[in-house]
Amino acid sequence: MANTFKDTITFGDAERLAGPMQFNIMFKPAGSLCNLDCSYCYYLDKAAIYGGREPVMSYDVLETCIREYIQANDVKDVTFNWHGGEPLILGLDFYRKAVELELKYCGDKRIHNTIQTNGTLMTPDFAAFFKDNAFLVGISLDGPRDIHDKYRRDKGGAPTFDKVLQAIDIMYRYGVEYNIMSTVNKESEGRGLEVYSFLKQLGTRFFQFMPVVEHVRFPLSDAGKIQKKARPYIVDPATEGASIAPWSVRPRAFGGFLCDIFDYWVRNDVGRCFVNQFDSALANWCGAQPGTCAYAETCGGNSVIEHNGDLYPCDHFVYQGYKVGNVTETPLRELMGSALQARFGIDKRNGLPYKCMKCQYFFACHGECPKHRFNKTESGETGLNALCEGYRMFFSHIAPYMDKMKELLLRKEAPAGVIPWARLRPLK
Repeated sequence: MANTFKDTITFGDAERLAGPMQFNIMFKPAGSLCNLDCSYCYYLDKAAIYGGREPVMSYDVLETCIREYIQANDVKDVTFNWHGGEPLILGLDFYRKAVELELKYCGDKRIHNTIQTNGTLMTPDFAAFFKDNAFLVGISLDGPRDIHDKYRRDKGGAPTFDKVLQAIDIMYRYGVEYNIMSTVNKESEGRGLEVYSFLKQLGTRFFQFMPVVEHVRFPLSDAGKIQKKARPYIVDPATEGASIAPWSVRPRAFGGFLCDIFDYWVRNDVGRCFVNQFDSALANWCGAQPGTCAYAETCGGNSVIEHNGDLYPCDHFVYQGYKVGNVTETPLRELMGSALQARFGIDKRNGLPYKCMKCQYFFACHGECPKHRFNKTESGETGLNALCEGYRMFFSHIAPYMDKMKELLLRKEAPAGVIPWARLRPLK
């Protein structure tokens, strides 16, 4: 069945587009430059867009970006999200300058900072700076040593697990607020509760689990032969010769990973530990805006600025065909309000196959992230999420508990009240 609503906008879309401007930017001041060579990293190959070079953001571009971002947001709280590549590779002086410029242009707005790092360059000086300036630090750690070191190695092929734990120790000693981001990949399959229990021991209460499902294409030799020993390029699924990356998590394995963690969490940790998928599911169950863009109805409010000021609508769509413009040439407010940006956002919903629109869990999933929508439905429609089977498994599993937590919230009671109720239910 054809999607007859592909070119329409809803009242909610119109209200959002016409209302006060509010959006998030992921700043990539080091571009794809990184000291690691993680197998599944989709950003290392972005240097090819800029002629194979990995230049970094100049102070002039930094000042333009900070000024434009603060002025373009019509809200009192503005959050800078520093990302990479590896953002710490720029050194501490860069972020001292960034904070100086934030104070210069903030006016009466409140400025917040987050930074995502692989942790291997963390030092006491960085930790002291992050503590003094109230940075929230996201650190990448996939789980116990064997899971983490399988795909997260440095440029020389050496493991990084010990350096990441050292970084966490430094941040803990300096009182830095941090959370942990973990990919869910082939090595994670069947080990959800083990990963969660391990990460909890490291002192954080906030967890982000990001599924890895990617396509790769191996480079060709001069003779046209596939070089399977070379690092493959991570490419758009539509690329000729692309195939599923060997580190990709399988759909049902991803669903099982989440279910295993949820079964423990809902009986022990509600209100104490926070997992992005669980928080977003509860928000959608209650009709609120989820905190993770992947589970929102539309997107386009979490864009990316590259080292030279180029703006892209999403971290996962940094391809030339998606470039919106450059903030050193066009005001950011104009770029974020452009037709190209709006189209990208509503296409998240309007590009879904009919099967998704009639799914009982559409309200909770919204098709998840467009980067994973490369499968076909039984009727041949394109755009089905590759993890669909896993998500259906997960949402079906958590539905009774989400219903109960929604009931508690409607009575103005804490969701943690689900714990004794959940403990009386048999584990499936």
